[in-house]
Amino acid sequence: RGKFKKPNLRRVRVSADAILRSLLGSKHKVSMDLRANLKSVKKEDTEKEKTVEVSDWRKNVEAMSGMEGRKKMFDAAKGQSQ
Repeated sequence: RGKFKKPNLRRVRVSADAILRSLLGSKHKVSMDLRANLKSVKKEDTEKEKTVEVSDWRKNVEAMSGMEGRKKMFDAAKGQSQ
């Protein structure tokens, strides 16, 4: 009793087409190209956005320091929540 050891299950890689074929049956022929649905993003655009954020942050440090800056942040947060 209890001498048999269960073998570990092996992971099987299944493509999206195979999954759809098994779900829908062999009658329907649906080829799903997942990469065709993805949005293409240009690398240059993302780099420009990052530099703009950094420069804005440096300009706003002195303006936001002290109690007046904190009051502005508090008022802005309060206005957004209402």
